[in-house]
Amino acid sequence: MKYLKKKKTNSHRAKLMHHYFHRTGFYLFVWTSLKKAFLPILGVVLLVFLVNKYVFNINEALQNMTETFSRIGILITFFISETLLGLIPPELFIAWTKKTATPIFNLIILATLSYIGGLVSYFLGKLTLKIDSLRDYLEVKMEKNLKNSRKWGGILILVGALLPLPFSIACMTAGMIKYPFKNVAFYGLFRFVRFAIYAWAIFQVVH
Repeated sequence: MKYLKKKKTNSHRAKLMHHYFHRTGFYLFVWTSLKKAFLPILGVVLLVFLVNKYVFNINEALQNMTETFSRIGILITFFISETLLGLIPPELFIAWTKKTATPIFNLIILATLSYIGGLVSYFLGKLTLKIDSLRDYLEVKMEKNLKNSRKWGGILILVGALLPLPFSIACMTAGMIKYPFKNVAFYGLFRFVRFAIYAWAIFQVVH
């Protein structure tokens, strides 16, 4: 009896969440964001294919990258990028790990750095609240992101962690609205899932 009651309660809660997300435009936001992200990703894939076929071998380029730049330098660059609004596509670094001596180990390091970068972005968001000029600038610049964070909270961080959406921005705005850190830390763990899925796909192409 208790099980049926709990199941009914969970079902009712799920329906309420569905109606709330539909009413506040969450599904439309995710769909629109994915469409915006799809074309650049498709463009990058197409560019990589054409460059690999007609200009130079991508695998050789990644090998040269591994031999030219130090592992620490690449990891530091990646961490800075993941902390400061995801300036460089993480897929490039995931492809790089395949050419290293320990791909899985380096992939785990990348995912960990991306996760930590998101948490640092959260505290940077909180820090901006103490600097009036920077806070005012970001509140205007990131008005839409802040509005979405207030409406959807951790779910927006989850979406940013899993999908090709700006994870660091989601974490930064969470800090700016003082969203609970423990929730950010939990939802951010799904970043590891994203890296695993993307690595599986990229490793099929990079040899």
